[in-house]
Amino acid sequence: MAIHLQNIRGDIYGGVTAAVVALPLAMAFGVASGLGPIAGLYGAIAVGFFAAIFGGTDSQVSGPTGPMTVVMGAVVTQYSGNLADAFTIVFLGGLIQIAFGMLKLGRYIAYTPYSVVSGFMSGIGVIIILIQTLPFVGATTVAGGPIGAIDAWLSGNVLINSDALIIATVGLAIGIFWPKRLSAVLPSALAALIVGTLLSMLLFTQAPVIGEVPTGLPQLIIPTLFDSHIFTLFKAALILALLGSIDSLLTSLVADAITRTQHKPNKELIGQGLGNMFSSLIGGLPGAGATMRTVVNVRAGGRTPISGALHAVILLTLVLGLGPIAEKIPHAILAAILLKVGWDIIDWEYLRRIKTAPRAKMVVMLVTLSLTVFADLVTAVAVGLVMAGFITAEWTEQEEVKGVSFHQQCDDVQLITMNGSYSYASARQLVHHIADLGAHLHPQTLIYDLSKITHLDTSAALALEELFEIAKEEGHKVLTVSPHGHAYNTLSRLRSLDKIPLDQQFMDLKQAIEAAECRLDT
Repeated sequence: MAIHLQNIRGDIYGGVTAAVVALPLAMAFGVASGLGPIAGLYGAIAVGFFAAIFGGTDSQVSGPTGPMTVVMGAVVTQYSGNLADAFTIVFLGGLIQIAFGMLKLGRYIAYTPYSVVSGFMSGIGVIIILIQTLPFVGATTVAGGPIGAIDAWLSGNVLINSDALIIATVGLAIGIFWPKRLSAVLPSALAALIVGTLLSMLLFTQAPVIGEVPTGLPQLIIPTLFDSHIFTLFKAALILALLGSIDSLLTSLVADAITRTQHKPNKELIGQGLGNMFSSLIGGLPGAGATMRTVVNVRAGGRTPISGALHAVILLTLVLGLGPIAEKIPHAILAAILLKVGWDIIDWEYLRRIKTAPRAKMVVMLVTLSLTVFADLVTAVAVGLVMAGFITAEWTEQEEVKGVSFHQQCDDVQLITMNGSYSYASARQLVHHIADLGAHLHPQTLIYDLSKITHLDTSAALALEELFEIAKEEGHKVLTVSPHGHAYNTLSRLRSLDKIPLDQQFMDLKQAIEAAECRLDT
């Protein structure tokens, strides 16, 4: 935890500003999850405080986010009869995040292809918008997530409350058209919350409101870690952990870009994990690094963990006496705030390039988006990663095969030089590419120059062994040039050179060529 007291003024202003922005969003996310506004606030307090103190991104502000809320909403729906299990999933998710950090997996999560992240985040945005269309018009939220909302609209049974619709429309207009110069003083989400609540209290009194909200300190919830069904909870916990980790580390990259600093990804995962574990113990939503709140904090002057921790403390003081005020907040205004959040989550910049972006990458993004909305989050990410992996493997194959070159030393000696790295992606193509050459040229001797290989994985090494076998079966003599290095070590450990006599293995290319020519003369 890097704290520099010379920036204390900026950190205080950043923490206060971040808390003002977080207040309406936390309550909205809490309502959207099905746990109520207080759960959103508890999540913002717990995750915000512990992630700031123990995390690895000094200026980051954490709390409930759209993607985490969507996952938690599905968990709450599935375990509505036993919320202890739902919060056990959050606890396990935090524990898994800590394990990610301890195993130093933070930097690898950043390797997730942008097309998958873009499709996933855009899908989350679409889910939020679809689900919030019902409370936006004053109708009751239905089960089934986005598909349930679509079915409700198609059935024609949605009852529109005109008071709620007016309040939501005004709130959405404030979110869209609120002047940027006023946002530093009063964020658009908070302005919409205040205006919408006043309209509900004074003019449009028939709009559904939140109702009773508990106040005071939360009750402790003990996770059911030792029940026999703990393994059935692990899948959802893993989703939360992966999503929270990706969400947080992407926000960390944004914070780095603005502050010109370098975050510590593994430490950040540990901090996020601790925050989610404590959030589960007090009945709070799971959270992650929140991009909008982090940017607001940084631009207000926040640079150290003081700002993130202070934002959580301010929210705690509000929770202790916020209940009577929060009870009068209409659902419609929270839906309007979340509609704007969902719209902003969609990666419009990437979607605008749908005609010019590489077609394969765009297909990955659209498939991931569609599966996120209409299937489930795990399937979406898994399929997206597999598709992206295939595309990357195809490109890698083409690039690696380019490193193979052929040189005719004389009529009966063919030199095959392999330059660069070779992996599973090019293994099969190497066999076809080089074996076809031998079949057409019929040289007596093949010299494999492996001295320029920088990396050779097991698949490529076994492909070379297969090539050696093919050459021997076709009557060619195989000489290898493989000085002690990565390629030689890999081939030796796999015993891929065992069938080539030692007097046909050379450390130097010149020696191999001379030996081949000498054999021909003999």
